[in-house]
Amino acid sequence: MTDTHVLYQRNPLYIPRIAAVHDMCGYGKCSLTAAIPILSAVGCDVCPVPTALFSAHTMYKTYTFHDTTDILSDYLDAWKAENVELDGVYSGFLGSPTQVDLVERLYSEYPSALHFVDPVMGDGGKMYPTYTQELCDATRRLAHGADVLMPNLTEASILTRSEYSGQNISDDHVNSVLDALFALGAHNIVLKGIDRGDGKLRNFVATEEGGSAHKVELVHDKLPYMIHGTGDAFASSLCGAVMAGKSLEESAHIAGEFVRSAMESTRNQPHFEERGVSFELVLGELTHLVD
Repeated sequence: MTDTHVLYQRNPLYIPRIAAVHDMCGYGKCSLTAAIPILSAVGCDVCPVPTALFSAHTMYKTYTFHDTTDILSDYLDAWKAENVELDGVYSGFLGSPTQVDLVERLYSEYPSALHFVDPVMGDGGKMYPTYTQELCDATRRLAHGADVLMPNLTEASILTRSEYSGQNISDDHVNSVLDALFALGAHNIVLKGIDRGDGKLRNFVATEEGGSAHKVELVHDKLPYMIHGTGDAFASSLCGAVMAGKSLEESAHIAGEFVRSAMESTRNQPHFEERGVSFELVLGELTHLVD
């Protein structure tokens, strides 16, 4: 893939509008508390569609969870009545299988909007505690037609109904995973989190052009600790960079470097292991990267 694969032509005087279909956590940095400031920092107008309300993210032992499915049809009806316009639909954590229908409704009502799909279903080989097999099966539908599909390796295994083989996978295995994801109907894929134990993290950016797949490997230095919420920060900054007019490859590189910088900043914060990634002090770096 060349560095000219641009999905969105940005008018520098225009603020693109993105529907962020994610949950809201009162405490812990993830989902909408990541998407809203990160996308805003790169010049996007973020329109939240809250799929669930949590008191805190699910890495905490105690949290409340409220599924918002029942309010969302009226929510979107009101948008339609007011002639809301969207340039992108960015979906992440979903609270119920019915919410997949609501994301597809957005696709239908805003046919020119880009489809960014972060299939937030699990990590480390396990589904998140609020997810069910029914919800994962429904989420699989969003891969079809996705302008950018952004799974980690756990989510890729769930989407493709294949065995999770850990993070240390070969290039041949990467290719087979990408082929299986393309078979679901995705146009472009960013496969996240390959770790071969050499102090590096690898993401693979792939697109299908002219009937054949093109793949680029992006390598980032790995920090000696992991933090909750980095996947949401990565996906949000990648979407923002694409909407700023950057190529998909450059957007994925920007997202990887931004997350690494945010992780370094997070290490200085109290209780960072539980609370999650703190990116506030490096948002200016992200704004500079997409200029």
